[in-house]
Amino acid sequence: MDVAALVEGIREGRRAQVARAITLVESTAPRHREAARELLTTLAEGTDASAPLATRVGISGVPGVGKSTFIESLGTQLVEAGHRVGVLAVDPSSVRTGGSVLGDKTRMATLSTHPGAFIRPSPSAGTLGGVARATAQAMTVLEAAGFDVVLVETVGVGQSEVTVAGMVDTFLFLTLARTGDQLQGIKKGILEIADVIAVNKADPEDPAREMEARGAARELAGALRLVRGHAEWAPPVVTCSGLTGARVDEVWEQIGTHREHLGHAGLARKRAEQQLDFTWALVRDELDQRLRHHPGVRAVQAEVRAAVLGGDLTAPLAADRLLAAYDEG
Repeated sequence: MDVAALVEGIREGRRAQVARAITLVESTAPRHREAARELLTTLAEGTDASAPLATRVGISGVPGVGKSTFIESLGTQLVEAGHRVGVLAVDPSSVRTGGSVLGDKTRMATLSTHPGAFIRPSPSAGTLGGVARATAQAMTVLEAAGFDVVLVETVGVGQSEVTVAGMVDTFLFLTLARTGDQLQGIKKGILEIADVIAVNKADPEDPAREMEARGAARELAGALRLVRGHAEWAPPVVTCSGLTGARVDEVWEQIGTHREHLGHAGLARKRAEQQLDFTWALVRDELDQRLRHHPGVRAVQAEVRAAVLGGDLTAPLAADRLLAAYDEG
């Protein structure tokens, strides 16, 4: 692969080259990983340290909350205002086949055709380490191509949200107004990492639904005071409608307010800490790959598998056996 030509294409903003580069950094093939390291190193060396940092936003929410509809509405408003918007939609990979549905592009039909936007559905690679490595490196590619806003949509409420929250500037949690207990199904952990919360589907054309959304927002704001206490940043809770676009601009304003709260020094410190965490994520991911492809491990893998399935070997002893085979090699 001609990495130099790929770098040139990225810096010129050529979409085909950007897509190829993201495919490269997502790959787990050893030869691709080496080329990806060269690509990212070259891109980093050519970065203007004085240039404004791109805005990185993680977006999560329960299934059915309308994440893709909201992102299309927000992204369309941003590109019409002159921004260049990159969307990374982390899609859950099958634990059996490794495949993904990758349907986000079909749910953002308008935004995906806009010349100022780039939408990339990405498989989660089956592991949180895969999410961290592929997503963080894809963000680097998009920013090198001149995208000043990067939106990362996650698969749902779970551990992957913590991973994504650790690589963005602002983490936005979308939720819905529900009948009965408004907090049902919302974990305390997601409230602890959210920087902005938006109650979606508050359609102005439906006064009852809008009133319910406002009630849910008040209840969430009360819950946040209990969870976050007297934290330095109190996450705002707003209502919006991704379908109609109502008050989506207010959500973006809150994201900007959070960024201003961090300030240049705070944002630089946060990015530096994220790079350190990412370093260890890369180490863990690389060790996982080396373990899987190690000749000694492969030599005993089938035997260990049969022993565990047959009940002749416990999981801790099986793990010790595999690690011993790796150490001996």
